[in-house]
Amino acid sequence: MDLFDKEQKILDSASARAASVKNGMPYNIDEFETLADEYGKLLKQFRRITRFADRTAFDLFNSNADLSDKVLRDPLTGLYNRRYLEDKLAHNIKELSRASGKLSLLMLDIDFFKKFNDTYGHNEGDYCIKSVAEAFTGCVARENDFVARYGGEEFVIVLPYTDENGARLIAKRALDRVNERRIPHEKNECAGYVTVSAGVTTAYVKFNHNGEDYIKCADEALYMSKQNGRNRFTFKQFV
Repeated sequence: MDLFDKEQKILDSASARAASVKNGMPYNIDEFETLADEYGKLLKQFRRITRFADRTAFDLFNSNADLSDKVLRDPLTGLYNRRYLEDKLAHNIKELSRASGKLSLLMLDIDFFKKFNDTYGHNEGDYCIKSVAEAFTGCVARENDFVARYGGEEFVIVLPYTDENGARLIAKRALDRVNERRIPHEKNECAGYVTVSAGVTTAYVKFNHNGEDYIKCADEALYMSKQNGRNRFTFKQFV
């Protein structure tokens, strides 16, 4: 018999006894005390089950939240991954187009990273990527700004409600933070340590914009940075 059946049986017994007393049967306090005691024990069981169910639901919620977060994170750096970038960028564009807000996007790439891997090995390559990721993370502070690993040695920084001047400031800061780490890179043709190049773009967001276009524009600016010697950023107006 489950708890609900027990509860119904106690309630039925209590109702039957109350009806019989109303119809003239002798009132027996012991019977009602017994029923009350049984019902009290039943309530304690219900409370234990409810507390257990609440804890289970809470643990399950946290587990699902943790799993969802892991799906959207790059396992090496802990940064958001490309999937999150694409989804969040689409959301930002939709939101900013309603508010006529500006969006800036930076595409960043570690200079001569293949030569770094060939020289120092993939373990050091992973360390380099993680260190650069930490440097980029330290460049953004606002709640809506975020850094994502686009793939390989490429990163994207998304800056909602940020104009060209603000984007240039973040780009310079990102390059400086990486340079300050002085990660040895003897095959870097523009310095003796790890450097990065960046492409920057900014626009007033319109409803027909999409994230791929912002990334493409910033990537074209990144290409110009590489063509002009690397270890620098180039701004290209989004049109």
